[in-house]
Amino acid sequence: MCHYDKTTHTHPDFQHIQKKIGRRDFLTKTSLGIGALALGSLFKADKLLAETSSGGIAGLPGLPHLVPKAKRVVYLFQSGGPSQFETFDYKPELAKMFGKDLPESVRGGQRLTGMSANQSSLPIAPSIFKFQQYGQSRAWVSELMPYTAEVVDELCFVKSMHTPQINHDPAITFFQTGHQLPGRPSIGSWVSYGLGSDNNNLPSFIVLNSKNAGGQPLYARLWGNGFLPTEHQGVQFRSGTDPVLFLNNPENYDGADRGKMLEYLKELNTLQYEAFGDPEINARIAQYEMAYRMQSSVPELTDMSNEPDYIFDMYGSDSRDSGTYAANCLMARRLLEKDVKFVQLYHRGWDQHAYLPGAIRTQCKNTDQATAALIKDLKQRGLLEDTLVIWGGEFGRTVYSQGKLTPNDYGRDHHPRCFTMWMAGAGVKPGFTYGETDDFSYNITKNPVSVHDFHATLLYMMGVDHEKLTFKHQGRRFRLTDVEGHIVKDLIA
Repeated sequence: MCHYDKTTHTHPDFQHIQKKIGRRDFLTKTSLGIGALALGSLFKADKLLAETSSGGIAGLPGLPHLVPKAKRVVYLFQSGGPSQFETFDYKPELAKMFGKDLPESVRGGQRLTGMSANQSSLPIAPSIFKFQQYGQSRAWVSELMPYTAEVVDELCFVKSMHTPQINHDPAITFFQTGHQLPGRPSIGSWVSYGLGSDNNNLPSFIVLNSKNAGGQPLYARLWGNGFLPTEHQGVQFRSGTDPVLFLNNPENYDGADRGKMLEYLKELNTLQYEAFGDPEINARIAQYEMAYRMQSSVPELTDMSNEPDYIFDMYGSDSRDSGTYAANCLMARRLLEKDVKFVQLYHRGWDQHAYLPGAIRTQCKNTDQATAALIKDLKQRGLLEDTLVIWGGEFGRTVYSQGKLTPNDYGRDHHPRCFTMWMAGAGVKPGFTYGETDDFSYNITKNPVSVHDFHATLLYMMGVDHEKLTFKHQGRRFRLTDVEGHIVKDLIA
């Protein structure tokens, strides 16, 4: 490690940066060019940036806009589109219509995917699974989800979700970023940008993906920061001994002088910022410092040896296998205990175009117990009252069978017109069902909720006015809800 005097910056690296920048050099090296000169006369550089602290990510001044009901969020995203027919939207009248063609009056000319558009008929496929009402709320739940049935009085079902997107990639991108095209910031990034972090030693936005789950691929841009500063990007925790890439010290390096190296690097970056005014330099400083603190916080967090056996039993045997959905649910609880602001779980495999009964049995077996355990665990620790739990996918499934239909086997295509999600905790109405669909679960008949409405409501629960959380990019002010979105206050207790 080179020695330097950080007061006088006598090291050659500092002297090089501190050389007087000529007018031509300044105009060619700054990304803002002449515009930087104009802006510099109007604003102080530090006012152009979100406030930061030496201990972690700070939120924007003036936020939250109102008293939050939720301090943190865990979003259990079920990628692929879970069938509402086999889970929560009970349609007993369909049993009388097995194999009949879907009436055109119900379809209403809706466009179909290329996978079923060429079918000669659209035969109605009633679910083969039994439903029963549970709890004081008398909510209908499929036999596939016996553990979720135990916690229905904590859940707030929304059966009238809808989206304009009919294919996976744009639909998932739309749900996670508020726009169907890549490049926008994700929900967690917006929350991190607006509200900052409540834990100085962990990122404010952490992502967990189930291992060995088939189905549609997931991309890092789904938890990306888009045009927001890079410290707001979701940090993915992986299974195994190295949960965060590049966090551990290189082989044969003990890290004894890591602190000095980072201090030196911070000085270099600070001088770069003073010279060029690039806000990404400050973001880089924050990321280096967070990585340094995570070297001690992450190993402690991921060490499950202090979890008692009854906790593993509650989440299911898979919870002992790092990277499974069950283990990730348990990890999510540990992250929420540490006041991580936004935890995003992704679990693939719900895209069941064929052989649905067998596939969804497996899918529910892998997720049902751990999902319910997370609700119970948060409640017994006093965390559910200020933690918002969300469960759902990018769209639902069709009432008609894609391909061959038999009494015990069928598949379902994508259906964006209506599907079911649920929320729990943090001030949502427990034991409540909102919205209704027709007898075919094909069209919404009462209280539709759009993706933008969902986003607006989520932010409201966290004390954020979705119309005021904006970021100026390429001459326009962007927000998560774009130019739409209404808060669904009927969902709030």
